[in-house]
Amino acid sequence: MAGPGAGRPRTRPDRVVADKGYSARAFRAYLRRRGIKATIPERTDQLAGRRRRRERPCGFDRATYRRRNVVERCFHRLKQWRGIATRYDKRPDRYLAAITLASTLIWLDT
Repeated sequence: MAGPGAGRPRTRPDRVVADKGYSARAFRAYLRRRGIKATIPERTDQLAGRRRRRERPCGFDRATYRRRNVVERCFHRLKQWRGIATRYDKRPDRYLAAITLASTLIWLDT
């Protein structure tokens, strides 16, 4: 799908993995309208409301949700570098270089 002008074409994610903070009905409806699958656990009060109204529970893939932890731990390791956590380098190219350097050192450490 080529759009006007140069640059990368727009893409849409196949799936969104989020925590319980994004389990609101409006957020799920927005994703459903755009054709994006959601892997979001429901809060206990939402589950109780669904049972009370006899509604079908939302689909939830535990295996996909558990892989989310790997990404969170990666961001946590990067945020341990003070310069990255505080965005000490203001220019985007230097900030990307700092992230690349930190990622490489983390990768070599493991």
